[in-house]
Amino acid sequence: MAKRNRSLRRVALGKPVPPAASLPVAAPIRSCPRIDRRLLPLALILVLAVGAVYGQTFHHEFISYDDDTYILNNPEVTGGLTWQGFRWAFGYHAGNWHPLTWLSHMLDSQLFGLWAGGHHLVSAGFHAANAVVLMAVLSALTGALWRSAAVAALFALHPLRVESVVWAAERKDVLSALFWLLTVAAYLRHVRRPGTRRYLLALGLFAVGLTAKPMLVTLPFALLLLDWWPLGRALRHAEPGSQRAVFADTRTLRALLVEKWPFFALSLLSSLVTIRGQTLNVIPFVTPDFATRLANAATSYVRYLGSFAWPDGLAFLYPYPRAGIPGVAVAAAVAGLLFLSAAAVYFGRRRPYLPFGWLWYLGTLVPVIGLMQVGGQARSDRYTYLTMLGVAVALTWLAGDLCSRRRGARLALSAAFAVLITALAVSSAAYAKVWRDSLTLYEYTVRVTKDNFIVLNNLGSMLMSSGRNDRAIAVLQETERINPEHCNAPYNLGITLIRSVRNREALEALARASACYEREGRVGGYIADTHFNQGVALSNLGRYPEAEAHFRMCLQIAPNYPGGRIALGAALARQGKGIPGHP
Repeated sequence: MAKRNRSLRRVALGKPVPPAASLPVAAPIRSCPRIDRRLLPLALILVLAVGAVYGQTFHHEFISYDDDTYILNNPEVTGGLTWQGFRWAFGYHAGNWHPLTWLSHMLDSQLFGLWAGGHHLVSAGFHAANAVVLMAVLSALTGALWRSAAVAALFALHPLRVESVVWAAERKDVLSALFWLLTVAAYLRHVRRPGTRRYLLALGLFAVGLTAKPMLVTLPFALLLLDWWPLGRALRHAEPGSQRAVFADTRTLRALLVEKWPFFALSLLSSLVTIRGQTLNVIPFVTPDFATRLANAATSYVRYLGSFAWPDGLAFLYPYPRAGIPGVAVAAAVAGLLFLSAAAVYFGRRRPYLPFGWLWYLGTLVPVIGLMQVGGQARSDRYTYLTMLGVAVALTWLAGDLCSRRRGARLALSAAFAVLITALAVSSAAYAKVWRDSLTLYEYTVRVTKDNFIVLNNLGSMLMSSGRNDRAIAVLQETERINPEHCNAPYNLGITLIRSVRNREALEALARASACYEREGRVGGYIADTHFNQGVALSNLGRYPEAEAHFRMCLQIAPNYPGGRIALGAALARQGKGIPGHP
């Protein structure tokens, strides 16, 4: 027993795991190999391809959804890198704890100010780096350079990646992914030449990555999958010369688990920090019950696969169906997931990359599949930034194996892949163009989604800001019809009606907004805003005593409300009363 415990402790200290035979399709565990010289030209091609798709973001603007919170209206970020900003970054903001992401935005502001193109190009640079590192790491893991390059090309140019790259507020996606891939690279070095320093390097990169985005909490599970395939540390051959493999002995499997316990500890800590931040700071637009969230999770797994296979009609926000998710759709999704799982297990006896890819996809999506609701979306394409790697690897290796024996089949596969990757690049460039400004993005999203009250509200607000009041009123009325409980819609409608000199209708809309905010418990600034604008509408109607009462309520809630005392003074003057604070 003492000998076994010493063996387990050796793993946590960076000592070798008891050896296990690897599968024939996997690269053998060996000392660090020489870098393949072909990586450099392939990396250059990847960078140029990413530049061709995302270079247009040089001219893009920030959008009014989250970019204002993360950058535009955030003085700590726009102030650049300061000691005060550094301390601020380590607090809870925007419902999250990701200090590295905040520091990244601060550095951009230091370099580019509020030039959105600079921020966008940095994100595109991170994405290009991720594609190159992915190719290098996957090639080192498997020894299959061309298949690794194909996976990296799919990753770099698939339209599902657009949201994470062109949305400035999603810097956390591309930044955290870089540390995910670097952690895997460091872990591979530790596996091939075990040592405490290499182990601690992998652990340190993982810890830093968690400060960019907590999505990395599933990385320890991904490392266990890599132990299985392609590293083969958790497998042994059923018999000499057999292509079939089974799990290694209990001692080896336990050692692999013990090796990961510091990673799991960091994941648990990050999860607790994230849950606290979300519950304290995020007010969801929708609050579906757990049964609805389960149904949405099942259908989302299938919809993500559909978007990967046919990326048409992508949107940055997919709303929950107002009528609920049909039971037939849920049953079909569950049946499809069970079928694919069974197929991966059955064929995985000889093709282990199939269950590897499938489990990678299922597992890495768990934190964002919607079991814990954050925000008003049913699903988001940005959540697939790393999760679809499993599917891409499985399909690429399967296609390569099926066409490996005949030269004609290999040539046909290469030609088909060239056509596919070109089509994906063109589609990504077209979708990226939609993100050039808020109005274009919102109008597009409304076209490709149904009953999207969140985006409709934002569209109405943008139309109002641009002076297109009549259309803004129609859009906001439609928003309120779809979801009467969305408080911002009647509030924005009231403001637009005031600007259109329809003050009586504005009062009704603002009264609905005020009641809605009170039901949701959103006091403070929200209620102060509604009282102030009700006072404005009443003043426009000449009902100064009522306007005075609303202005006073506004100042009672927010004593320093901008323009509040001036508006109150004007209402008092219209009644021949003295101005507060003056004789």
